[in-house]
Amino acid sequence: MSNFIMYFSAIVSICVVFYMLIKKMDIKITLFFIGIVLMFIALASNHQIAIKNFSSSGLLMLDPIKAISEKFRFIISNSGFIILILGGYAAYMNHIRANDATVYLLLKPIKAIKSAYLLIPAVFFIGHFLSIVIPSAANLAIILLATIYPIMRKAGLSALSAGGVIATTATIMPTPLGGDNIALVEQLQKVAHLSHLSVSEYVFNYHARVSIPTLILMAIIHLFWQKYCDKKANYNEVVEINEEEKNLDFSLFTKIIYAILPLFPIFLLVGIYIFSENKNIRVEIIVLFSFVLAIICELIRSKSIKKTLDDTKEFFKGMGNAMPIVALLVAGTTFVLGLQSIGIIAELQSSMTTLQANGFGFVLPLVLVALSAVIVLLSGSGVALFFAMIPLLVPLSEAANIDVLALCIPMELTGNLLRGVSPVSAVVMIVAGTINKEPLEVVKRTSVPMISGVIFMFCLSMFYYL
Repeated sequence: MSNFIMYFSAIVSICVVFYMLIKKMDIKITLFFIGIVLMFIALASNHQIAIKNFSSSGLLMLDPIKAISEKFRFIISNSGFIILILGGYAAYMNHIRANDATVYLLLKPIKAIKSAYLLIPAVFFIGHFLSIVIPSAANLAIILLATIYPIMRKAGLSALSAGGVIATTATIMPTPLGGDNIALVEQLQKVAHLSHLSVSEYVFNYHARVSIPTLILMAIIHLFWQKYCDKKANYNEVVEINEEEKNLDFSLFTKIIYAILPLFPIFLLVGIYIFSENKNIRVEIIVLFSFVLAIICELIRSKSIKKTLDDTKEFFKGMGNAMPIVALLVAGTTFVLGLQSIGIIAELQSSMTTLQANGFGFVLPLVLVALSAVIVLLSGSGVALFFAMIPLLVPLSEAANIDVLALCIPMELTGNLLRGVSPVSAVVMIVAGTINKEPLEVVKRTSVPMISGVIFMFCLSMFYYL
């Protein structure tokens, strides 16, 4: 294959994917289609499909489809299965209102804080803790706007200060239940020194070393930035807002038990990680055990076997709803397989090895962070880009001769951090619409804490892992 065909195919493919990401189109079918086209280009140029020990179907035109089938089977039986189980558990927790109990109990202490600006870091941290239970930034913002926003306003915070904090409460909380972490670890296990890495080890040993200090820094900057902005705007308004609490007809004991259920897999994983010698217990086992425990709790509370069993179907519906995430992961793998088959990864290896030799090993992480930033700011979401890039991170790190952690952690965290800075992201538009402000006014309040967080996070990642 000539270099012209290889570079032209790769550049056109990447441009098409970026265009669709910016336009917020569903990219799964596009990634599948481009991956297949690239594999056909490779076959037409006498290259092989880049799967180790790949055997032909017997018909050349069906070989790319066979390659996708093999990738689908591998992913669905590994990280895909965990993602489906987590989707089912989250749906069941929502159905039995365990998530409502968690929100209710976590927000109770907030009402005791009388100093308006101390509410900013308090809400920031509690919101991030809640993001483990409610991973959708938009859904979490809706809940916080209905529950904690009136309290913040009555305490004396401006609408933009309160809204700015709420818009940034679901960013980089380290959790072994995150679909992105699960999918990433499966790829990291391909690296020799990470071959026995579990999701818990990745989150607590590597992710948290960067994300926790970054969250603390952002909370502090949030406090001073919102205070500065309010002072500059000469904000001095007393607001009376009728607070409406979401009705949860559980006893206090039931509320406490149900508040623990959504977080129980986390507590169990942390306990096993600290106290057990076997730290590699799989996430899906923990989640299924938690699911059984939740069924028993629901059986005791409802005192109805029929209702309890009927409600368990929500778990399987939730698994079905998580299937698009798995499909996106397979689509991203197919796209990368196409790029590998035409030889562009091998070409990058040569270029990146030269850069590393000249002391520019940080260039690739910086390029990927900048790329993520552009996509997130323009599209309001970095999830699709990150899932599409996951299969490419290990080959790229090997090409650049740098630790894959120096590549994957900054890219993973950047997308989640900058979502609150995009005026077209769902969470910013929901907050802006609720507090009757323009999205750019909200972005002004979120930009300094989040951009500071990205810079600090990148420097910390390079310090630890480059």
